[in-house]
Amino acid sequence: MATVTRENIGLLNDKITVKVGTNDYLPSFEKALKTYSKSANIPGFRKGMVPAGMIKKMHGPAVFTEEVLRTVEKELNTFMTSEKLEIFAQPLPLSENDAHQIDMNKPDEYAFAFEVGLKPEFQLPDLGTEPLTRYKVIVTEEMINDEIERLRLRNGKMTDPESVTGDENVLNLTFTEIDADGKEIEGGIKKDNSLLVKYFSESFRPNLMDKKTGDTINIQLSQVFEPKEREWIISDLGLDKNDSAAAEKQFRLDITKVGYVEKSELNEEFYKVALPGKTITTEEEFRAEIKKDIESYWETQSRNHLQHEIYHVLLDHTNISFPESFLKKWMQTNEEKKKSEEEVEAEFPSFVNQLKWTLIIDKIVRENNIEVLPEDLKAFAKQQLFGYMGMNIGDAEQPWITEYVNKMMQDKKFVEDAYHRIQTDKVFSFADQKVNAVEQEISVDDFAKETAKHQHHQH
Repeated sequence: MATVTRENIGLLNDKITVKVGTNDYLPSFEKALKTYSKSANIPGFRKGMVPAGMIKKMHGPAVFTEEVLRTVEKELNTFMTSEKLEIFAQPLPLSENDAHQIDMNKPDEYAFAFEVGLKPEFQLPDLGTEPLTRYKVIVTEEMINDEIERLRLRNGKMTDPESVTGDENVLNLTFTEIDADGKEIEGGIKKDNSLLVKYFSESFRPNLMDKKTGDTINIQLSQVFEPKEREWIISDLGLDKNDSAAAEKQFRLDITKVGYVEKSELNEEFYKVALPGKTITTEEEFRAEIKKDIESYWETQSRNHLQHEIYHVLLDHTNISFPESFLKKWMQTNEEKKKSEEEVEAEFPSFVNQLKWTLIIDKIVRENNIEVLPEDLKAFAKQQLFGYMGMNIGDAEQPWITEYVNKMMQDKKFVEDAYHRIQTDKVFSFADQKVNAVEQEISVDDFAKETAKHQHHQH
């Protein structure tokens, strides 16, 4: 009868040895040979009529080895299930194992050893005692005015004036890299772009007034754009925004078109286009809806910020031990391309951080019965579709939408990704209810500074 023994070889690191005797694997070996003989196709013999001796001679050694190893694996899995072992990944066969010892002609007792990494027990921090802040961004009249102007511009009518007359003119431009003498650099950057005049620095804008289609002007990036706009322009030109030399590059700007957007009038027709699905008849109602939309946006940003803070509390204040030796071995053997010890050492801190977060999520899910239901996945699919197509929730019952959702539910990758995202959202919603965050009003600028302090990788 098979025996399984377990011994500790390190922190959260055990060795499991499985011994199997002839009674454990010979019956399944003989059965496998009979099954093989019934299906074997060998020239000169009718199917199912191949002599057992020939089958054993031809395929016996391979089948014998397979059955011994299958029996070992079965006993190992049975042991781990009965012992309720919570392990990382899969057991790693030890180097002392030797499959060559298995000999069909000399059936014997065989022993195989495996190394396992055990999942640790740990406690989560008490979120209710953590000093966290829930920010409420103050929505100002200026913010409402800016958003209304943006919508009026976006839904306005494009015209083709003869020349540039103000900051709201649109310029279609070709950026051509030049040298200090104004000559085009062979193989240099050449890129089309479209910019509002107001994107240029205030001191430079007078140089663009009265310019027409076909006019050119030579510039140096550092002289004509403020830092924020310059960073975007540099990236758009394919340059490194962190390279100080990029801002000193010079370009010839060829004006290929001068445009001007006549802003939409504040009337019911505009309200219907700007905020579809809502019945708005007055400017006062429109401003109120715009304010609600802006508040909703910043509430989401505030919630995301608080979740980042919760993430750090859970990750930084949860003490978890790991079977490092086992995990490093597993990292080396689990990849298709074998990793060197140096590569494993370099990647290990990030790997353990991700593993730690996974354990934390699993613990919260398990202890609080957090579930992702089929209805959640279907709702997520609809939500994505509405986002892509700009649809309203009222369209949800259309037959083609139901068909789309059912199709997505058959997509394994979509379901796995959606499941992970929904589960993470539910975990954070649960954690959000546990914190006693102090609400604090804050300006947009100060909120931006606050979030900048806590930039980190996405979880």
